[in-house]
Amino acid sequence: MRSRRILWTYHVNTRLGKRFLTRETILDSVDSYEIFEQYPEDKYLPSYLVLAGTANEPLHILFAPDVASENVRIITAYRPSPQEWENDCKTRKASR
Repeated sequence: MRSRRILWTYHVNTRLGKRFLTRETILDSVDSYEIFEQYPEDKYLPSYLVLAGTANEPLHILFAPDVASENVRIITAYRPSPQEWENDCKTRKASR
């Protein structure tokens, strides 16, 4: 039996420092989360955008479960921008 693990993509690794986020912050934030967007036709694997964290410190995390290999790939993570997201942090603002 293979061990389940979390894989961090090159993309997320290059973005974390610039976004003042750590892997620990991301892992700690997913005690509860809500999937609010799904990308079944994503490039390599179906992926999901989740809202995690707290009301005071929400995070968006894009991940892709690789069921066959028994791992989860963290693709990117960021704090939702009030300029791009409604107060619920799950609804994109209409472009003007």
